[in-house]
Amino acid sequence: MAATSTLGFVLPSGLSPRRGGFRVSVIRCSASPLTSSTGAVSGLVEKPWSSYNARLVLEDGSIWPAKSFGAPGTRVAELVFNTSLTGYQEILTDPSYAGQFVLMTNPQIGNTGVNLDDEESEKCFLAGLVIRSLSIRQVTSNWRCTKTLADYLTERNIMGIYDLDTRAITRRLREEGSLNGVLSTEQTKTDDELLQMSRSWDIVGLDLISDVSCKSPYEWLDKSDPEWDFNTNSRDGKPYKVSIYFTSSSLIHALHQLLTLSLSFYTFSWTQKVIAYDFGIKHNILRRLSSYGCQITVVPSSFPASEALKMNPDGILFSNGPGDPSAVPYAVETVKELLGKVPVYGICMGHQLLGQALGGKTYKMKFGHHGGNHPVRNNRTGQVEISAQNHNYAVDPASLPGGVEVTHVNLNDGSCAGLSFPAMNVMSLQYHPEASPGPHDSDNAFREFIELMKRSKQSSRAMVE
Repeated sequence: MAATSTLGFVLPSGLSPRRGGFRVSVIRCSASPLTSSTGAVSGLVEKPWSSYNARLVLEDGSIWPAKSFGAPGTRVAELVFNTSLTGYQEILTDPSYAGQFVLMTNPQIGNTGVNLDDEESEKCFLAGLVIRSLSIRQVTSNWRCTKTLADYLTERNIMGIYDLDTRAITRRLREEGSLNGVLSTEQTKTDDELLQMSRSWDIVGLDLISDVSCKSPYEWLDKSDPEWDFNTNSRDGKPYKVSIYFTSSSLIHALHQLLTLSLSFYTFSWTQKVIAYDFGIKHNILRRLSSYGCQITVVPSSFPASEALKMNPDGILFSNGPGDPSAVPYAVETVKELLGKVPVYGICMGHQLLGQALGGKTYKMKFGHHGGNHPVRNNRTGQVEISAQNHNYAVDPASLPGGVEVTHVNLNDGSCAGLSFPAMNVMSLQYHPEASPGPHDSDNAFREFIELMKRSKQSSRAMVE
């Protein structure tokens, strides 16, 4: 028989003013050993919380203990913060985050799990996810959910940490700028070793585009699903029906009317052939272009300009992508070779490459723009759009040659958010018009690209005639 100990103590359980005293209760507790005869612990359950088993070490010397979820290991990257309230799955699969840890300023991440519909690429390219609060039991609350965020990151070999002061880290990044850092779950590595890793690595000058681009050309066929397509020409996605009534007795006149209507309809419904250079392109950019009637061929970042022109496109898209535009001079040269040959549209990285190809310069921002709530003014209309942004570099407007117009300005810091060069049929946006995640204020930019291609085509026909 195992020995049992008994403890007795007295607690005041109430006060009786009329009787001038306390009522007391005597409690006796028995304690039995926690181990069985085999030495195993009995009567215990697993802790419903995790221990601090990870560290984030930043190049400024600060060390942030954290709890790990997702993949284990040690990785070095640049730390940036994202102010979006929702859409963490789109952020995880955005190739523009290659080489970066993403810190979400929204404190609760993962509550809705992940699903099959919100992917922006075929894999995750970021180095790790940093969040404040993760549900202890990983309970999700969305009917589309197929798995938890922790399981998703583990399967894709992406590190994640939580239960650290993300607000304090964000303030540090705003004051000091983006910082290199190391995430580690390896207890054998000292803080000094991790600090040295963070200080010996630099994202500036790295070609991150080559790793995220496709390896060979392919045709893109998907459009926005009807339930997500907010730019349909009719209700419920059904096309308008056109009825033709012939009131003239003249058959020739009737045929003339029919021919005119047919030509008008053909012009309206003309399909544009677009070549999309993949510098890290997001699926919803392609879906939106396809929904506007474009026939799209996606090509690698190193695809020769001469081969692209042989495909006789109506327009060319230069997509978003990660890193420093100055680190990919081959892409700048490709853009230069295509300028003036066909209408072009640059988004994010594509916008920066266009800026350099036109003779301008780009620079690294203090902490970049990452989030779905950035106000941008359209200088042509005076209207303000709330935009989705993800970039650490910007075009210097003062370095641009004459004839290049700054069409959009970020109202938070006055940086260049859009360009136009009518002489060469060029347009670009620094932010993401497909807004995945984010508001849809800027979706009309796709229509502007369509109109740019149509005007160019009509002008070419007029010159031939």
